Amino acid sequence: MRPVTIEGNEFVQDGQPLQIIAGAMHYFRVVPEYWEDRLSKLAACGLNALETYVCWNLHEPRPGCFDFSGRLDLVRYLELAAEQGLMCIVRPGPYICSEWDLGGLPAWLLANPGMRLRCAYPPYLEAVDRFLDALMERLAPLQASRGGPIVAMQVENEYGSYGNDKTYLAHIRDGLRARGYEGLLFTSDGPGDFMLEGGTLPDVLKVANFGSNPAGAFAKLREWQPTGPLMCGEFWNGWFDHWDEAHHTRDPQDAARVLDEMLGMGASVSIYMFHGGTNFGFLNGANHGNGYEPTISSYDDDAPINESGDLTPKWHAFREVIGKYRPLPDVAPPPDLPKRAYGTVTMTERVALRDSLDVLATPVPSATPDPMEYFGQNFGFILYRTEVVGPRDELPIVLQDCHDRAQVFVDGEYRGVIYRNDTEPQVVIAFGPGSHQLDLLVENMGRVNYGFHLHDRKGITLGARHGQQFLFGWTIYPLPLEDLSGLQFGPAGDLTGPAFFRGRFTVDEPADTFLALPGWTKGICWVNGFNLGRYWEIGPQRTLYVPAPLLRTGGNELIVLELHQARPQVELRDQPDLG
Repeated sequence: MRPVTIEGNEFVQDGQPLQIIAGAMHYFRVVPEYWEDRLSKLAACGLNALETYVCWNLHEPRPGCFDFSGRLDLVRYLELAAEQGLMCIVRPGPYICSEWDLGGLPAWLLANPGMRLRCAYPPYLEAVDRFLDALMERLAPLQASRGGPIVAMQVENEYGSYGNDKTYLAHIRDGLRARGYEGLLFTSDGPGDFMLEGGTLPDVLKVANFGSNPAGAFAKLREWQPTGPLMCGEFWNGWFDHWDEAHHTRDPQDAARVLDEMLGMGASVSIYMFHGGTNFGFLNGANHGNGYEPTISSYDDDAPINESGDLTPKWHAFREVIGKYRPLPDVAPPPDLPKRAYGTVTMTERVALRDSLDVLATPVPSATPDPMEYFGQNFGFILYRTEVVGPRDELPIVLQDCHDRAQVFVDGEYRGVIYRNDTEPQVVIAFGPGSHQLDLLVENMGRVNYGFHLHDRKGITLGARHGQQFLFGWTIYPLPLEDLSGLQFGPAGDLTGPAFFRGRFTVDEPADTFLALPGWTKGICWVNGFNLGRYWEIGPQRTLYVPAPLLRTGGNELIVLELHQARPQVELRDQPDLG
């Protein structure tokens, strides 16, 4: 691959003008066995570049402990893209937004009570530099000037919508250069004055992110960058979903019309998302607009390639438009992968969460019910236990602040839910004479990934009260739920939660399938030890995507953590239901 440079108002490669038509697809949202399938479908649509974020929080799950293997083998992913003839645009952040937990920043940053994110705060910069050291050691050899596929890298991400610390932006720019990157750098921001002022640097190409009205967006970009190539860094052709709202779709012809308008202006574009994939596990992010808004497990995004890799009408509409501006590859895309309905799975075994604390967690004494980050925990649940001595009048249990959803138990009896968005107390309790055990099981439903609520510590963040009195003297059970192998299951007679349920099913030939839990309430699912993500009866998502590589020929294990009320069976279907 040859480097891309800028001459006047154009990108140039090998002395010829270049119109970049890229598609966003993130390696960390697709099982690695499917990378080649998805990349070939991207290339077959006529695109000439792949764009991907880099997920710092997965690559450095603990300070100084790095992982670039398996589903995190970014080098292999970019090499596969190059084999498809695709240039690569890499967006290393360190912040990426992307509807991803904490915008890709590691949760352990928040273990520092004084942490300041996305600015020139020395402890934050020290962590960023350590990450860039590890990342650029792997990426610098892949840049186009050394024969690799990387033709551009981004400095931070949509920074102007968050801050205006030019010292910080320059630190990222200089850090990429100092670690050997010689190619094109750019920033991307929304097409607004305060964003383009706060998020850009004078010597770095500016691109704009939007979903419609390219003429207006590019006009605003020209006010801040009179010369240079026009590019839409993220063309939002679909949108993501939060829990308890309608599934987002966009008419394919409307999206194709806007793409045609952009390309007809001679602009370059990166289609966000071209293939969204899945927020497996606990890795979905959240927004905070009119309250806390957690993102669902699916990241289908109504993209041209859907969550399970099928070509949609939008893919065909985009290919027709792209064919007007560059030659289309004379190769058919791979066919859609097979889908199978494996039928009903009976959940024959159960063990209560409260009976599993000793195998899932090491208890920690604490004067106060602190956030999970203070106990070295990134994801999952956390249980706070204390003794309350009565008699006490009927008064509300108040959590300051609950992040995100707490179930309240007194002497093992379920008493209600406290949710982050509650405006009034939801659980009122009177304690009789004597000692009582108060348990608060808090679910981390995804850290805010965008905006000024970014410092989103999880669990109980300020304190717990009964009425006006703070409660002290706690035992904390961190529950990241990374290893369920120690669970001791028995017969599944009781269908109430919080409890783990287990069922087994047989597969003759692994194929993609979709897990549906009709009649279940809220929880998490694991297939053969792999965390598929969250379900919740409020929707919109009604099925969880199960890629074939997660299944085994023969016997398979399904474990479900149901927080409230279960049913005896679940279903494996051959069609998704995203609402």
